[in-house]
Order: sequence, then structure tokens, then C-alpha cells
Amino acid sequence: MTQTAIPFLFMRGGTSRGPYFKRADLPEDLDTLSQVLIAAVGAGHPLNIDGIGGGAAVTTKVVMLSRSEREDADIDYFFGQVAVEERLVDYKPTCGNMLSGVGPASIELGLFAPADGETRIRIHAVNTGALVEAVVQTPGGKVVYEGEAAIDGVPGTAAPVLLNFMDVVGSSCGALLPTGKLRQEIDGIEVTCMDVAMPMVIARAADFGLTGYETREELDANKDFYARMEPIRRKAGEMMGLGDVSKSVTPKFGILSKAREGGTVSARYFMPWNCHPSMAVTGSQCLASCALTPGTVAEGLAEPAEGQPAVVTIEHASGRIDVTVDYEMKGEAFELRSAGLLRTARLLARGEIYVPGAVWAG
Repeated sequence: MTQTAIPFLFMRGGTSRGPYFKRADLPEDLDTLSQVLIAAVGAGHPLNIDGIGGGAAVTTKVVMLSRSEREDADIDYFFGQVAVEERLVDYKPTCGNMLSGVGPASIELGLFAPADGETRIRIHAVNTGALVEAVVQTPGGKVVYEGEAAIDGVPGTAAPVLLNFMDVVGSSCGALLPTGKLRQEIDGIEVTCMDVAMPMVIARAADFGLTGYETREELDANKDFYARMEPIRRKAGEMMGLGDVSKSVTPKFGILSKAREGGTVSARYFMPWNCHPSMAVTGSQCLASCALTPGTVAEGLAEPAEGQPAVVTIEHASGRIDVTVDYEMKGEAFELRSAGLLRTARLLARGEIYVPGAVWAG
């Protein structure tokens, strides 16, 4: 049987990378779609040797785009997190780093007409329902990728992509604090369960016997930490209304410590079975909200953030990320209006990806 060719763009979005497709070029049925994405990425092998994945969770991500039928959005962004060593696809989360490439990809794929100068695209994140405005640099009506913007975790500089996230509180669990508590103890560890852009379970690094400044490699080699963290994450997932999360990448897990490079707070973000090499865009919003909310596990660790909107600087394994948070305190209650970040993206290749005809005949 011949192979099936599927048009795609191969892009870096923020500190992640993967194929960007038109949703219409893929099977509608989710079971068949999963098999296609598994074949495309090469999931089920640590090197993804039979696909275009890069052997890490940040390089086995897939974006699927279509024109939105919503009045408040231009593009629907459907995300799939493909596993590395297992033949699995998780459609529960979204990805803010890959979102950085959605605006440019929408233009490159002919789904949105660019303006001269800069182009504003309203994006509906299908997985979570969030709305995001992306501002893409398009002088002369064409996407440019070269520029002077730098983000930690990516070498060099590129054109900026501005992202403004709206309606991200409770996008997966229905509330800022899905368990109704600012913090609680699970298996002897005090945690804050919070849902802002990405549902997370957040703890203090010191409570695990960690400094919080360990490298990604040091943390991933610490099997005792993961053995203690994962049962907490699973129990928290049930308490947050997410059900059995043993095979899901949500909720994510984060650990906090005091900043030591002039930032607001230091954090390590887990995806959740390994440490992120830098920081997830969605996770950064949740961690920033945690740092700003009195009474969470961040209290006593996070430096006060001044101004309105406030800039929360999170120090991570590869540097730092700034989150501009527009919020207000209603009594002791934290209310988020929007969160903005600067990211970059780059088109790496375009063409057709091939999957076995036995997986999908097209």
C-alpha cells in the first residue's frame, strides 16, 4: 500500500517545535487522527526514529489550524501533545509556546490575510476554550522571522510575536482554585492547585528536599523526586475534577523557590514526567498568578510585584520569562483580566509528511 502525503509546515514556536497542519487535511475521527499523528512524529521510540519528533516532549507537539466560526475569533487552534516513548496523544492541554507559531502559520497556510506592518489575529484555543490575540510582524504583507527579540531557551534573535491571553482562568477546571482552597496538604506536601491557562499543582521545592535551582538534567535523574511527585499529581488531578490523570499530561507540576537573579520567583516546570528545558507559556501564567495571589505556596518566596499591570519575572532552567499580568484584588480574591507575553517563532521547513497508507488512506 502506498503512503499518504499530508501538507505541513515545520515550525519552532517559542521553545517548542513540531508540525503545523490544516485541520481539513487530517482525519476528523480522533482515533484515526491520533494514529496519524503518532506515525508522523514517530511516537513509541525514544528517538522518534520513524518520524519527525525530536525525542523530547517539547519536540513532539502538533498544531492543527482552521478558520474559526466564532464571531470573537479568526482561527481555531487545536493542539495535540504526542508522547515520546508511548503511542499516545493527549488532547486535553494546549501549548502556549506552539501558539507563538499559530499566527505566522495561519498566514503561511492561507487561512488569514496579513496586513501591512503588523497583523492581529484572534485565536481560539480549541482544547481549553481560551482566547488569545497574536500580533505578528508583517511588513509589506509578508511574515518576517528575523528580528531583535530574544527569548531564553532559544539561541539568537527573531521577530517578536506578542501574545495577549484572555479568559484563561478556570479554562480546564472551571475555577481559579479548583479544589476551593489556596493550599492543602497531599501526601505530606503542601500544594496549591490552580487553573490559569494550564491546570497546575504547585509546591515549594524545599518541601521535596530540593533547592529549586537544580538543572533539568539533575532533576530528571532524581527518580526519588518523581516517585514522590507523581502520586501527589494524580491525587490532585482527581481533586481538581480532572478524573484519572495517570495517562494525561495535565495537571502539570511546578516547584517554587526564591529568585536569585533579580526576578520575582524561581520555578521548575514538569511536563509532567520530565522537567521542561525552559518554561511553558501557559504554565508561566499559572505560576505568575500563584505568585501574585496571597495565601498560596508562593507566599514568602515570591518578591512583591509592583505596578498595574504587573510584570512577573520567573527564573527557570534556561533563564527567565516575563509575564505581564493585568489583575486586581477584590478583597483577598485574585482576579485576572489578561496575561501578555513576548515570544518568537520561525518557519523551518514546508512540504509533505508521509504516513503509512495502512494508518490512513487519506
